[in-house]
Amino acid sequence: MGQILAIDYGKARTGIAATDDLQIIASGLTTVETPKLVDFLKKYFSENNVDEIVIGLPTDLKGNMSEIETEIQKFISVFEKEFPEKKINRLDERFTSKMASFFISQSGKNKKQRQEKGLIDKVSATILLQNFLDQKR
Repeated sequence: MGQILAIDYGKARTGIAATDDLQIIASGLTTVETPKLVDFLKKYFSENNVDEIVIGLPTDLKGNMSEIETEIQKFISVFEKEFPEKKINRLDERFTSKMASFFISQSGKNKKQRQEKGLIDKVSATILLQNFLDQKR
């Protein structure tokens, strides 16, 4: 059994989280500049056993897709060509950024640390991955 990787895709930055090899715990991994995402994944996949990925499905309160979905679809197309053996899952990511901001504010980080957008992206990916694990169980 290998890891599951979560991707909180953004125009500038992408938050990434991963499970342990037993797929029990979701942990924030890093934030990557989006243009460098595929190169990061190539390196990560060469060093780690990853079974599948989860990509956030950005919807609004009414269930409509947000604008970033067009970019995500382009990324998925590239991903499927580069990594055809990796299973892709999509999961509603509503409120993950708000939840991430809340959890960060409760963590005791100072104001400058709390406002770091890369941290929010990484925590959002972790929440997305934990939600996926919870649904899988």
